[in-house]
Amino acid sequence: MQAMMSNDHRKVEEGEGEGSSATVTLAPSDNHLQLPPPPQLSRYESQKRRDWNTFGQYLKNLRPPIPLSQCNYNHVLEFLRYLDQFGKTKVHLHGCPFFGQPEPPAPCACPLRQAWGSLDALIGRLRAAYEENGGLPENNPFASGSIRIYLREVRDFQAKARGISYKKKKKKRKLQINASTNAEATATFQLQFS
Repeated sequence: MQAMMSNDHRKVEEGEGEGSSATVTLAPSDNHLQLPPPPQLSRYESQKRRDWNTFGQYLKNLRPPIPLSQCNYNHVLEFLRYLDQFGKTKVHLHGCPFFGQPEPPAPCACPLRQAWGSLDALIGRLRAAYEENGGLPENNPFASGSIRIYLREVRDFQAKARGISYKKKKKKRKLQINASTNAEATATFQLQFS
């Protein structure tokens, strides 16, 4: 078999038996139909996919492994507790002299935990991912009342331990000033003081 290449076409000569040969001309590779690259996911969508895969891997690593279809809120609570070992938020224990101080003056041996806000956002993403992957809203283990209670307890304990209150902030209303109204107001102001 011999192959000869040119800039525009490729010729391939193949022989079957002793005196027969066939020549095939292939179109240049530039003419192939190319699919557009898949759309890039938003930061939220990427994080949601990573979280969903992490939770699925967590269930597979349990002994015995738990299929997603049999997952319940207890598995979700165990997962949240498991994640604490990777936390970066210092949460003072009741016996710690710095309990309730937002900025302790010295280091202590209290454990690092997942911050309440991180857990709350994680559960929101997993709740959405569960339904996007075919789960029924009424069976969603991430939307369980037990999960909401757990998150509230974590929030309250971390607030006391760190001396930080988690009061909901009121959203400030943005004033929308129409450009034409603003120009009219400026013209009126200039007329009054001229």
